[in-house]
Amino acid sequence: MKRTLSVFLPALMLVSLLASPFAAAAEPSLPADPEIMAKAALLVDAETDAIAYEKNAHQILYPASLTKIMTAILTLEAIESGRISLYQEVTASETAVKSLPSDSSNAGIKVGEVLTVENLLYCMMVVSANESANILAETVAGSIPAFVAEMNKKAEALGCENTHFMNPHGYHDSQHYTSAWDMYLITKEAMRHKDFMRFADTANIVIPATNMSKERNYWTTNHLLATWRVLGYRNPEAHGIKTGSTDAAGLCLISSAQRGTLHYVSVILGAERTEENGVGNLRSFSETTRMFNYGFDNFGYQTIIEAKDPVCEVAVTLSEVERVVVSAAEDTVVLMPNGLKPEHLERDIHLIAESVEAPLQAGTKMGTVDLRYGDTVYATVDLLAMHDVEVSEKLVFIRDAKEFLARPIVKIGAVAFVLLILLIIILRLATRRRRYRYGSRGGRSRSGYRGRRR
Repeated sequence: MKRTLSVFLPALMLVSLLASPFAAAAEPSLPADPEIMAKAALLVDAETDAIAYEKNAHQILYPASLTKIMTAILTLEAIESGRISLYQEVTASETAVKSLPSDSSNAGIKVGEVLTVENLLYCMMVVSANESANILAETVAGSIPAFVAEMNKKAEALGCENTHFMNPHGYHDSQHYTSAWDMYLITKEAMRHKDFMRFADTANIVIPATNMSKERNYWTTNHLLATWRVLGYRNPEAHGIKTGSTDAAGLCLISSAQRGTLHYVSVILGAERTEENGVGNLRSFSETTRMFNYGFDNFGYQTIIEAKDPVCEVAVTLSEVERVVVSAAEDTVVLMPNGLKPEHLERDIHLIAESVEAPLQAGTKMGTVDLRYGDTVYATVDLLAMHDVEVSEKLVFIRDAKEFLARPIVKIGAVAFVLLILLIIILRLATRRRRYRYGSRGGRSRSGYRGRRR
């Protein structure tokens, strides 16, 4: 026994030591939370809408000048529909310029000054000019209130559930609010317009001389794009999109960035300006870059299921073939953490029915499958029949016969028929007895008479 144990125990320990690395390798390696320092933060893959990072994405917060993205959308829509022109000259009204508070961000546009729609868009998106937003609103809708109504209608159409606008520029109003997710939806819509990024990604613009001003040279408020105002935030991978800042909203920034095949859109709401060791930190910019790096370093595209990958089988009736193999409808590529592999994903299958009737064509939708890890569903994919299934005429006949016999009217008719047969049998038996009784006595009377009447 001692000799056996002396051999068995070391062998068992060796197996355990060899097995542990393989067990550890089977577990996915997920990236640590970057803990972005802002009230709300969102990092979304621009190609697939996959969320790489989120923090309070649906919390209602103030957008400040991020509002101007919606103003740009409605202006570009008006241009594309032909209602206004990009090079149309517009005269700044008194209501557009004088209605703004003195501390409102502006481009120094004066009442009566004439600028093109294009230059007003540059002023609004590059230097965040509030009076430019008002002028565009009046040009598109006739009045600022009418334009604001269009803003809210558009937000609702885009699926924004936590957004309400009170003005075209974002100057603080307690009833002017949004969320990080809603701002992503709005930005995604803006990026569909071919001219939007031309305005949103401009670091420096020269506005030509007007009837009331010399030539203007403006630099962007987005420090990811240029170092003219502040050093230390420039990010060559970043493109656009819009800054925002008020005391109530904090520092806000929406940006996009590309590295290789990855393209992200980021949203930061409610970041702070801090000071560390005598050095200021505008966290809307520094946290955006940190969030981009988190996405680029830890995520990539992976094929998680292939079109001919068998997923399950479904029972088939009315056929000699009892089951049909079901597979994914298409190759599915998604954004996932690099340490998470397709084999780590669980498959939740949702069939339309537990069984189907033949005939069945290849490609018929049989249900869907969710591919998930934990609470995160990475894709929902249609499931299709992989091959044709022919019907059996014999089984169809049997099925039809059973269905026919199961009909209430047939059952009633069958019962009636049986009762009729029984009634006929009973009547015949009764008649036969009667004939036998009376017919036999009469016969014996006639044949048995031998005498004469007296």
